[in-house]
Amino acid sequence: MLGIFFLVGGHASVLSFRRAAERGGSTGDWLRGRLVRLGRPVLGVTAVWAVLLPLLYGLGVPEATLRTGATLVIQPLWFVGVYAVITALTPYCVRAARRMGAWAAAPLLAAVAVVDFLRYGPFADAMPSWLSLLNLLPGWMFAYQLGVSWGERRLGRRAAWSLLLGGAALFAALLLFFHYPASMVGVPGQDRTNSHPPSLLVLALAAAQSGAAILLRDRLARLLRRPALWAPVVIINLSAMTILCWHQTAMLSAAVPASFLGPVPGLTVAPDTLGWLLARLAWLPVFAAALLLIGRTTRRFEAPWTGVTRARRAVAALLAAGFAVFALGLA
Repeated sequence: MLGIFFLVGGHASVLSFRRAAERGGSTGDWLRGRLVRLGRPVLGVTAVWAVLLPLLYGLGVPEATLRTGATLVIQPLWFVGVYAVITALTPYCVRAARRMGAWAAAPLLAAVAVVDFLRYGPFADAMPSWLSLLNLLPGWMFAYQLGVSWGERRLGRRAAWSLLLGGAALFAALLLFFHYPASMVGVPGQDRTNSHPPSLLVLALAAAQSGAAILLRDRLARLLRRPALWAPVVIINLSAMTILCWHQTAMLSAAVPASFLGPVPGLTVAPDTLGWLLARLAWLPVFAAALLLIGRTTRRFEAPWTGVTRARRAVAALLAAGFAVFALGLA
């Protein structure tokens, strides 16, 4: 669903950017505010885990468990860095949208297609391994640019239908005729992955999803006028970064203590049976309750850090950097 995320992110960013300009704010101030809002929760979770690791090790948690936990905590945060870079390019995305409309995303699609041809085509054996990294920025920026064009009112229903139908057709062709992996995420045993970095199949799916989202937007908006449906959306949105940063910690808060009890279905054993899946579903309410309790405390990381001295911020930054080095060295 990252295609939808970046689409909505681009749409929200351009509206925020326009409001800041109308108030007389500078581009630099707007960008600084957006990046600080992204960075505070990430800095909080990584700094806390830098303190937790030695504490848990001292309590007898096996080193292998801590290594796995550190990797799980850091992995969902990869896209925050990518999103921050793309957000910094918003003014250029706005200019492109005003000049080219929905077609502003086409060069990004073409760039990913060229890289995919080079790494999967007849010359693949002669290509360097780092070539796929060239897809990282245009691959994730594609849906963001569509969102910016949508926010600039340069992407209407006709273009949305083209995205939906064209994206679905390209998606099917890549699967059926060009043998792209069917899984959108990396799977053990496969020599190719669609998501790290994104392949052309990810962009095809993002195009179809974006077209559907734009076409359904007004209908969903009418449904969400009901307070009973709108209230959960508002509550979750206010804590979106907290949920992203701490959901793995919530899972580990149940899994780590359970690891001392031996095999626990759905939690500490291999996911290789249908029974494991059913047990995992039964654990989800426990994870949700743990996330709610953790979020009540860690939600403050999303709010402005008023009253926090520079020295404390520097310490938090050092702890976060140390944890990041530790976790990324294991990934």
